[in-house]
Amino acid sequence: MPLLVALLGSQAAGPAIVCLALDMVVTSSLCIALSRLDAAGEHGVRRAALQALSGMVVNPLPWSILLGCMSAATGILPPGPAMSAVEMLADGASPVALFTLGAVLARSRMASASATRSAQSPRRADVPQVVFYKLIVHPVLVFVVGKLLIAAGVALDGFSLTVLVLAAALPSASNVPMLAERFGADAGRVARIVLITTTAAFGSFSAAVALLR
Repeated sequence: MPLLVALLGSQAAGPAIVCLALDMVVTSSLCIALSRLDAAGEHGVRRAALQALSGMVVNPLPWSILLGCMSAATGILPPGPAMSAVEMLADGASPVALFTLGAVLARSRMASASATRSAQSPRRADVPQVVFYKLIVHPVLVFVVGKLLIAAGVALDGFSLTVLVLAAALPSASNVPMLAERFGADAGRVARIVLITTTAAFGSFSAAVALLR
C-alpha cells in the first residue's frame, strides 16, 4: 500500500485504506467462515458465521486502521516515546513478514522431502494457476467492474478506480500464510503463492502501472 502512495501521491491513501479495510473485515471474514463450514457441525452456517465474526473482532488490522483514522481526524498523536515505538514496529513489519514467509517455505520444503512426491503434487499443482488469477485475472475483473459501475452512474472517479486496480495487481499479502497456519491449511502451498506472486509482480505490476498511467 505505501507503494501506491509513492506512485500516485497522498490522495491515493484514502481509496487504498478503504480497500484494505474491506478486505480485512469483509473478504477475509467471509473466506474464514467458508473454510470452517465443514467443521461447523450441526449448527452449520450459523456457527461458521459466529467463528468468522469472532475472528474479525480479534483481528488487529481493522482496529489499527480505525485508530489511525481517528488519530488523523482528531490530530491526537501518542506521546513521543510511544510514537517512536509504533514507528519502529511499522518499520519492522515487512522484514518480519518476509522472515516468517521464508521460515514457512523452509519448513514446507523439509516436510515435502520427507513425504512422497505423489502425495504432495496434487495439492500444489495449481499454484501457477492461482498466481495467474491473482496477478492478471483479479485486476482485470476490478477494472471491468469499476468501468461498469461508472457507466451505471456510481460515484466512482477514474483516479479511485486506478488505485483499486493497482491494489488488485499487487502480490498476495505476506500475512496469508500465517492465517493458513492458524486455521490448519497448507501454509507451505500458500507461502509458495506469495513468493511467486511477489517475484512475478515486478513485471506484472509494472505493466499495470504503465497501462493505467
